Amino acid sequence: MMQAPDIGGMIFAHTSDAHALELPFVGHVALPRWEPLHIGRLAIDLSPTKHVVFLLVAAFLVWLTMWLTGRALQRQRAQGGGGGAPKGLANMMEAVVLFVRNDVAIANIGRRRGAAFAPYILTLFWFILYCNLLGLVPFGATATGNLAVTGALALTALATIEISGMVALGPKGYLKTIAFVPPGTTGVTAVLLTLIMIPVELIGKIVKPFALMLRLFANMTAGHFVILSLMGIIFIFGHLAVFRWVIAGGSVAFMLFMYALELLVAFLQAYIFALLTSVFIGLMQHEH
Repeated sequence: MMQAPDIGGMIFAHTSDAHALELPFVGHVALPRWEPLHIGRLAIDLSPTKHVVFLLVAAFLVWLTMWLTGRALQRQRAQGGGGGAPKGLANMMEAVVLFVRNDVAIANIGRRRGAAFAPYILTLFWFILYCNLLGLVPFGATATGNLAVTGALALTALATIEISGMVALGPKGYLKTIAFVPPGTTGVTAVLLTLIMIPVELIGKIVKPFALMLRLFANMTAGHFVILSLMGIIFIFGHLAVFRWVIAGGSVAFMLFMYALELLVAFLQAYIFALLTSVFIGLMQHEH
């Protein structure tokens, strides 16, 4: 009889963080553990983990993509005398950059300020995309399936949104986004409505990055749960003499379908995070 593995443990081991890596031909590799950094009673563990390693790999891949694109563009310009359209990788990257700049940043933030935010939005897109894709390769890990990672990305988006709004509106205009006075109200009514709207506006500022954090985390984790659960079905029904091959074939077919869907989700979630960040930045560029 085929021994059924611990499906729950397998799913947890793949989706959770750890102080070790699983490498091909090497196996289990423990990461170094450092002494915690003590700040008063607070102890901060800065030891590298599996997700930290893949965050660094994703950052390196972003840099490598831009470097290879720059080298390809320089080589084409040197060979063609600086004229003509880019080819190959440079052509593909030009299409992506123009799409993010024109249809994401400028379309949502505005022509005057949108181009200035395009590098941030573009970096955000590529970094999240590589983090998502690294979880789909053998022995990889999805760093964006970690709430700490998506929370940090959401905090950078929140800081960018609020600081850009403060710069664009000035201190007085920015305060109006918090202490909002509904038009046409005066006296006691205006004061009461303002007191009601202050917590509402503050909650709204927090909910935006919170939604970004949860959306990315949930979408990148759910697909892995489904794929590993389908894999587990093969072992659960492995004792059936006749139908086990049918069940195994069906599970593999659904796994391949879910894997293709996960590739789409990886691109889609990177795009949605970048798009919504640009939308929220654009909303803060105008007075309420």
